[in-house]
Amino acid sequence: MTHTRTTFRGRALATVLTLSLAVPVAGTAGALAASPGGSDTASAGEKASARLHLPRPTGSFAVGRDTLHLVDKSRRDPWVPSAGARELMVSVYYPARHGGGQPTAYTSEKEAALLLKAGGLEDQISASAYSATRTFARADVRPAAGRFPLVVLSPGFTAPRSTLTHLAEELASRGFVVATVDHAYESYGTAFPGGRILTCEACEPSTKPGMGKVVTEGRAKDLSYVLDRLTGGQAAWRHTRMIDADRIGAGGHSIGGAAALAAMTSDRRVRAGLNMDGHFHTEPTGLKGRPFLMLGTEAQHTPGVEDGVNWDETWQGLDGWKRWLTVRGSGHFTFTDLPVLTGQAGVVDPQVPLSGERSERVTRAYVAAFFDRHLRGTPRPLLDGPSPEHPEVTFRRR
Repeated sequence: MTHTRTTFRGRALATVLTLSLAVPVAGTAGALAASPGGSDTASAGEKASARLHLPRPTGSFAVGRDTLHLVDKSRRDPWVPSAGARELMVSVYYPARHGGGQPTAYTSEKEAALLLKAGGLEDQISASAYSATRTFARADVRPAAGRFPLVVLSPGFTAPRSTLTHLAEELASRGFVVATVDHAYESYGTAFPGGRILTCEACEPSTKPGMGKVVTEGRAKDLSYVLDRLTGGQAAWRHTRMIDADRIGAGGHSIGGAAALAAMTSDRRVRAGLNMDGHFHTEPTGLKGRPFLMLGTEAQHTPGVEDGVNWDETWQGLDGWKRWLTVRGSGHFTFTDLPVLTGQAGVVDPQVPLSGERSERVTRAYVAAFFDRHLRGTPRPLLDGPSPEHPEVTFRRR
């Protein structure tokens, strides 16, 4: 592919999770080092015994979480045809009533070990510490009364759905049902039923020309299938009546964001879309005025720069409400959980000055404002222009 740095790997597959966890996507791997300090960092010795934690959701609802294993029998898995039907793992976060339920795990220790090893961080962060990251969603908690918009989120290539947890919890606390999706064989390791850990069988094929489009369109089909199972006649979720099927959004990080646009073009149910720093692989055709938000890094997705040409072209093709926001000091994985957790562990990248704390605040603020505005019709002045609360964010609107 011509632009692998933001969608699949750095300059080589071996550096993907190094990029994921601590290195900007400008293409070269910066050094990992213990942070000298800061509001959300501390020395490596202090962090060795500290528990990692996600930021607390800011909305008025408690957050519930269910886990679904979905099997699309109409499609064979594109990466391992011998495996049979296409499988997905989905975490559904929902607005809940306060009180009751049980804590939920961030990820399994096996999944954490694969992620950290791929990133070269197993010596800085233990798999047990990473998997024990504190979350705020609870299992078996009563849903809140009412019907709520649905947002489906797809992670970056090689990254598991857990990397979008703090955003999912925040949106659920604000009154959205959120489904984060793991696509089989497209992450370094995802747990499936039966004790299976499916690893990245798609990594090698993805290096071939044209595979960005293949992955993007495949994920778009995955997202449409998730919508079928959450809102259709064969609903797989016990609280499906919470969902207002007339208010659906899609978003994602890296190629997950590209898939959100592809899903919008092929599925009219998706009313609003979001791409967090992913190179596009399909055209923005047939949107018919539906809104789209592009949230990107300064190095890769500043209007007019060489690496942003693909965004320039897509921007011109968007025919409805649109915003292109560039975040100064950010890295490719700024919009995920990773800078939050690695920062707490004292692992930083000197080439990405934006802290984990600022990363999550910017991401939550603009993503929530976008879906509030376009799935709820709630005015959000934050989207109208630069804000003193978020000086890192610059706007392109024309």
